[in-house]
Amino acid sequence: MDVPDDNSLDCLLSDQYIHLLDRLNLPAFTVDLSKRITAINNSLAALLEMDEAQVLGRPCRAVFRGLPCEADCPFQKAWDPIQDAREVQVFDAGGQRHQVTRLAAPLVGPSRELAGCVVILQDQPPLAQLIHRVEHDARNLKMTLDNLNIGIFTVNRGGHVTFFNAAAEIISGFKRDQVLGRPASVIFAGEENGDLACLKEAMAKGQPRPGLKTRITTPDGEVVPVRADYLPLINELGRTMGGLATLEDLTLAERYDQTVADRCTFDQMVGRDPAMQKVFATVQAVAATGSTILIEGATGTGKDLLAKIIHSLSQRRQGPWVKVNCAAIPENLIESELFGYVRGAFTGADRNKPGRFQEAHGGTIFLDEIGELPWPMQAKLLRVLDDQEFYPLGGRRTFQVDVRVISATNRRLERLVASGHFREDLYYRLNVVHIELPDLKDRRADLPLLIKHILRRLGAGRGRKTPGLSAEAMALLLAYDYPGNVRELENILEQALIICHEDTIGPQHFSGCLRVPSPAGRPVRRPPQADQIGVADGRDRILDMLHRHHWHRKKTALALGMDRTTLWRKMKRLGLSP
Repeated sequence: MDVPDDNSLDCLLSDQYIHLLDRLNLPAFTVDLSKRITAINNSLAALLEMDEAQVLGRPCRAVFRGLPCEADCPFQKAWDPIQDAREVQVFDAGGQRHQVTRLAAPLVGPSRELAGCVVILQDQPPLAQLIHRVEHDARNLKMTLDNLNIGIFTVNRGGHVTFFNAAAEIISGFKRDQVLGRPASVIFAGEENGDLACLKEAMAKGQPRPGLKTRITTPDGEVVPVRADYLPLINELGRTMGGLATLEDLTLAERYDQTVADRCTFDQMVGRDPAMQKVFATVQAVAATGSTILIEGATGTGKDLLAKIIHSLSQRRQGPWVKVNCAAIPENLIESELFGYVRGAFTGADRNKPGRFQEAHGGTIFLDEIGELPWPMQAKLLRVLDDQEFYPLGGRRTFQVDVRVISATNRRLERLVASGHFREDLYYRLNVVHIELPDLKDRRADLPLLIKHILRRLGAGRGRKTPGLSAEAMALLLAYDYPGNVRELENILEQALIICHEDTIGPQHFSGCLRVPSPAGRPVRRPPQADQIGVADGRDRILDMLHRHHWHRKKTALALGMDRTTLWRKMKRLGLSP
């Protein structure tokens, strides 16, 4: 058996090498020290539309017209594989031009002497098309995911965020540049978070964890209810390359469930101001007890909502919730409304009718605007608080009730007691636990959080993407004093949301009271509401408005910002008549 010499062995090995490149679809050929072609692979033959017989033994310059090899030929100078790669043009047998990337390397013998050269010609169009297709597909995928209404983000195997779409920004409150490249624990508020553990479990087991209801806390402290799905990202080889999470905002669904169940939670009342944190701490401490609670605060600060939250957190949450607006019921009807009446109590009373206290048995009764309660009714209410019993109108037998009383007022009951308009003993009976809600202008630090919270809720209620706020619009909102407090802020934002059909709310979407600056550069404040007027100057203010509107009670009540019945009751108490 003949043993090949070293040169023929080198040629044999180089031939095997270039045919191995066929598996990668890379055209290649070899030349000897005379710069004659010694071998080509099938990929090169297909590129040049030639077979081996046409090229073997011929000089490489004669076969590859236009191939500038002399300048960088491995035979001419020291070889640098980085500098050697260059884009060139070659022509096939039909004269068609091909753009290729040429890479060349020397072939050396056993003694490290130069024995020849191997050249690879990487055809660019297929490679370029492949890269373009991958980039195009990835770009299209990102654009598609970015325009979905559901939040989506992905992480790599190390748990670092690699993609974060626009909906995820809105839901979580994080901007992309705040999370991309950072651990996913940034979104989930810590490594110990259970949601992050679910994502890691899905990646570790290669199985999805769908439909988990959870909550995300935004950087501003707002708690957002979401439904999360966690999925592993698996490549074509079956290996987990990362994870994907989808976040569906459940704000609207949760509000619907709460409305159906007649429940409220702290998520509906937001605030980081120390005064609000004190309110939240007090509510959590007293909600589970049966203590009577008095809530004081200006109009629109959220007294009604806070009372309902207390009921929802109490042991009576399965019982009825009954609200009574003491200012909206005429004085001659308020007794029968609160305590009911028996058949024959008055003309037309042909049956027994239970009152609001009977309807609230086993639950909570909320007496709103308690400061407007007529003096005779205050005595009857005191007996209910003391003995948990009362006589219905026209009745001769008492009714026992088990109710918790929460009352609220936008007037200082202590001042009403001092002026003789409210019973002192009833005041102390109602004021077992006192909660005071601050005006919105006194907790301006909460405004950005409240604005985002309200916009999210209003947007969810209309089934639309939550719009952003321009810098000018935010400046106007932050500068205004809000005499109507949170209710006025809600009205302003709701109106802007209705008018705005773009993705960003601007100053042009606000009403005139915000857009017209005062001489000092701050928005103009409207005249004070009647509920902000003290007892001392209340009579003069009401009398002035009555004269302005020629004693027209409806117009006067509208100008004072109160109900017509309330105005009538105030006129009677203050002795005002034409």
